[in-house]
Amino acid sequence: MKGTFHSLRGYNYRTWAAGAIVSNVGTWMQRTAQDWLVLTQLTHNNATAVGVVMALQFAPPLLFLPLTGFAADHFDRRKLLFATQAALGALALGLGLLTLSGHIRLWHVNVFAFLLGCVTAFDAPARQTFVSELVGEEDLANAVALNSTSFHAARMLGPAIAGLLISAVGSGWMFVLNAASFGAVLCSLSLLRVNELHVRDRALHTRGGLMEGFVYVGKRPDLVAVLTMFFLIGTFGLNFPIFISTMAVRVFGQGASGYGLLTSIMAIGSVTGALLSARRAQPRIGLLVTGAAVFGAGLTLAALMPVYALFAVTLVVIGVSAQTFTTTANSLVQLSTDPSMRGRVLAILLAIALGGTPLGAPIVGWVADTFGPRQALGVGAAAGFVAALIGLRYRAKAAATSSPG
Repeated sequence: MKGTFHSLRGYNYRTWAAGAIVSNVGTWMQRTAQDWLVLTQLTHNNATAVGVVMALQFAPPLLFLPLTGFAADHFDRRKLLFATQAALGALALGLGLLTLSGHIRLWHVNVFAFLLGCVTAFDAPARQTFVSELVGEEDLANAVALNSTSFHAARMLGPAIAGLLISAVGSGWMFVLNAASFGAVLCSLSLLRVNELHVRDRALHTRGGLMEGFVYVGKRPDLVAVLTMFFLIGTFGLNFPIFISTMAVRVFGQGASGYGLLTSIMAIGSVTGALLSARRAQPRIGLLVTGAAVFGAGLTLAALMPVYALFAVTLVVIGVSAQTFTTTANSLVQLSTDPSMRGRVLAILLAIALGGTPLGAPIVGWVADTFGPRQALGVGAAAGFVAALIGLRYRAKAAATSSPG
């Protein structure tokens, strides 16, 4: 047993992780401020508007899918990350200055959300696959889980800090602080020992290279099952900005600090789920099914909770299950995919998970506006249960195929 944090023994991963945690806190501060700005300052508690912003931010991974996976497999990932991280910082600064000047309008947020999505579409596959260059194959599953731990540890800190600071100094400074946080990632990238990176041979640039990822996935029933499950939960279940903000404001009558606290409480569950995943040597499809089923049950309970405190408790369960599901799916895809195809296949995973949001977020937002926030949670719960059934069906087929006779 190597231990939960054994990937941190390596200098390169430790350096990268230090920069990433700072940037992740800034990212969650911006996400919290952006949702609050749209819901309470630029509209009158309009959940559909929040859904539209989410849709614009998450559409580019689907639009640019062939290019983003191709870039992650063929370009120098470290140099690519220098460019994308700098661009994300510049966009955050622009949105912050516009907000602080008092000229911010809803359409401005929509434009910046789309531009952020465009850059993130190239950043995410490169960042995810770059982990395999920071550690060896034997530490990859642990490093993926620790990345998720960092992201969700920041999810505990970022929204709580943002909730307090929004009330004190306004949303604009959250965007400026996020812009500054990207300096930590750029610094960590510059400090890496390039000669110690585990760089594999770049994929060959062939005429059919852009479609090879789809062909590869189509021949793998296990990957098809994982990606289908991820589509359902990513499209209809991972709409937490809508779920939590509408429940906080409309159902429980909370302000910015109460909303930020709920997001941070859910992150406690997310960190727990990520740490549990880091202790597992190998991801399993059975764990993916369990994560999806518990996710559906957690959202069902959340929809039924009568008071703020009980709703907050259910968010811990949702956080554990959501993180267990997403981390297991990420590790399964990376470890079961040929290294030369990893960037393209991971780009498909991210595009399905994030690219489904343009479809799901406006629908979930509309349900929240039309029928109520509790009913919107029910949509996410149904997605979790259906995803679990798909996983069970794949397991049954795989068992039947492998059985003698």
